Amino acid sequence: MSHKKMDRNLSVLIVIILIFWGDFVIAKKSDKKEKPSWAKKDIRDYNDADLERLFDQWEEDEEPLEEDELPEHLRPSPKIDLSNLDTSNPENLLKISKKGRTLMTFVSVSGNPSQEELEEITKLWQTSLMNNHINAERFLIDDHRAIFMFKDGSQAWDAKDYLVNQERLDEITIENKPYYGKYSRKAKEETNNKSSDASKSSKEANSREKSTSINVETKKPNSDEL
Repeated sequence: MSHKKMDRNLSVLIVIILIFWGDFVIAKKSDKKEKPSWAKKDIRDYNDADLERLFDQWEEDEEPLEEDELPEHLRPSPKIDLSNLDTSNPENLLKISKKGRTLMTFVSVSGNPSQEELEEITKLWQTSLMNNHINAERFLIDDHRAIFMFKDGSQAWDAKDYLVNQERLDEITIENKPYYGKYSRKAKEETNNKSSDASKSSKEANSREKSTSINVETKKPNSDEL
């Protein structure tokens, strides 16, 4: 149970005790005639909704929580300072936008691992990340995949830079974008495709150069014509 939930339950318990043992004033400290109908009920007849209302009134005069104490969905979005940011790399913008936000990534292990092997490999990766101050929770979801969940989502890309260099990393997906391990089959296919495209472009360039050279020689006048 979270500290926030425990504090909430403790506060509700304190309020109930006060109602039992004294003439605790409810509904903004008004007199009994001004109390809402739910506040006039016997405490033993209170349901969950009544307890929630009671707790809300108990907190009504308290100071608002600091931003970092608010639930994640109520925290304001982080402010992005573009003046000192290398915008040529889109990952930098993503890292800043996920700062302090929970982010889940999907990690695949190559080689058809057994459940025990999957556990061992992903645990080793998790430990290595933690040793580099990158904190991630780990959940196995099927025969070859696990979820790495980051409380600070900006760390996901730092973790990716480490994981893609691991021999058994097949793929890590962040925000629906896959990144392939450098030893994975897909990475090798991409490398081969790039090499093939580069070779094809080079051949086409050489062919154009030869064609241009032939055309120049054809148009060159011979000495008898001068």
